[in-house]
Amino acid sequence: MAVKAYVQELQMEMRRVTWPSRKQVRATTVVVIATVFAFAAYFFVVDSVISNLIGRLFKALSRQT
Repeated sequence: MAVKAYVQELQMEMRRVTWPSRKQVRATTVVVIATVFAFAAYFFVVDSVISNLIGRLFKALSRQT
């Protein structure tokens, strides 16, 4: 009986849902993909800079020994 009540409540809730239009979904998808690429580029640059600095630091410290 609990499963039947759950399914009925679920159906009622799903009727209340406001679904986005295809245009809205496409627009937000483009924004998400662009943001992911922007963050990937940012982290690539930051990682490269930090890696280069650490490499130089290790190289400088190993020369002193």
